[in-house]
Amino acid sequence: MVRRETAPAVDEPPIVVCTCLLFRLVGVRVLPSETALPDKPRQRSGGKAVRLCWSSVPVLDMSRIVQKFGGSSLATPDRIKNVASRVVNARRTGAQVMVVVSAMGDTTDDLATLAREVNPNPPAREMDMLLTAGERISIALTAMAIASHGVEAVSLTGSQAGILTDETHGAAKIQGITGARVTDNLSEGKVVIVAGFQGVSPRSKEITTLGRGGSDTSAVALAAALEGDVAEIYTDVPGVMAADPRIVPEAQKLDEVSYEVMMELAASGAGVLIPRAVEVGRRYGVPIHVRSSFTDSPGTWIRKATEMESMEQAIISGIAHDASEAKVTLREVPDQPGVAASIFEPLAAAGVNVDMIVQNVSRDGLSDISFTIPKSSSEWAEEVVRLIGRQVKASAVEIQHDIAKVSLVGAGMRTEPGVAARVFRTLGRAGINIEMISTSTIRISCVVDQSQMNQAVQALHREFRPPMIKSERGV
Repeated sequence: MVRRETAPAVDEPPIVVCTCLLFRLVGVRVLPSETALPDKPRQRSGGKAVRLCWSSVPVLDMSRIVQKFGGSSLATPDRIKNVASRVVNARRTGAQVMVVVSAMGDTTDDLATLAREVNPNPPAREMDMLLTAGERISIALTAMAIASHGVEAVSLTGSQAGILTDETHGAAKIQGITGARVTDNLSEGKVVIVAGFQGVSPRSKEITTLGRGGSDTSAVALAAALEGDVAEIYTDVPGVMAADPRIVPEAQKLDEVSYEVMMELAASGAGVLIPRAVEVGRRYGVPIHVRSSFTDSPGTWIRKATEMESMEQAIISGIAHDASEAKVTLREVPDQPGVAASIFEPLAAAGVNVDMIVQNVSRDGLSDISFTIPKSSSEWAEEVVRLIGRQVKASAVEIQHDIAKVSLVGAGMRTEPGVAARVFRTLGRAGINIEMISTSTIRISCVVDQSQMNQAVQALHREFRPPMIKSERGV
């Protein structure tokens, strides 16, 4: 993601070759004086590195970490001081430290509410200009708090840090990171605090935001682009939990989980990370450590599972729930080729994300088609859906807001028979009706009435008790 020129090959002097051999004997990696960032994900080593400079003796290459702190971790001056202490402690170990911060507390929500009090339908560009102010406040206050410890720190906005995005306001995607100012300041021994959630379009020169949870993506992308050894995501929970502890108080913390499982959990409603951040970590091999900002206890490591570890992966890693979707049903749609495309192409063009899709068995040449969409887009999507209903000659269009999705996720599920049957039996015994079902090789999702969501999560947790491994399974 960062473009660097590779130095021309040069024959190494004998003294350097000998030094390289000496360091390798003690298990220390040796890097050339100029190292290009590979286009493909790199294999990360746990050893220290030495960078050889012709003008000096070999110098240990410090580890480079990214620490991301969310709004709850920065909600008050005392919490900002706590964050500063944690960052300073990491810096004093010799590590180069990049910090990514969100807006304080509920600042983003407050700013969005304020905007709609002024204009119920504010322009997207101006919303991005407004919302990015929250992170600018956080980076400055965090830098001040770190400076009070006698450690040099510099705050940078997303654009100053070189986070380049497309032109989409409110949901921009990162296209690259130049990072020159970040690396320059790190080389001077400073802590660099970067505003998360934001970037700049190099084409339009406009400020953009990455959407909800965008600071997580900012942090992992910076680690990927600037060769960070780890992206630490600090939050107000101990790590990734096997279920929401507000619903299941006895839910366990997962010590580690694969990128694959974490992406399914995140996409199914586990709010500790967003899928985009996990995908960046997976693509570029960045280990992610989700941990509490209020304790020093280890959290949950998210990384690639090795073949041996895959053999021991939990059948069920966790249970996620999501009450943010609405269900749309088109009744008695003609069961003809091309009808499905005529429904979902206009939705895609309108920017409506569709999750689960179910089509009933055709009867008399007609069938019902149901699908779920985000509630946040259901108001303006409703007009599009009703227009589509008329075009495909549906007898009725129904939009149901009081639904929830409950999902069971686990990599071992793909080789363990009978999991789906146990899910359906468990929900049936609890008197919970399943309205829709969707599966992948490592996930089973059921749509239920929103009023029964907590009950469904609790019933499934009692049945499977994640993380459940083969030796603990019940039949």
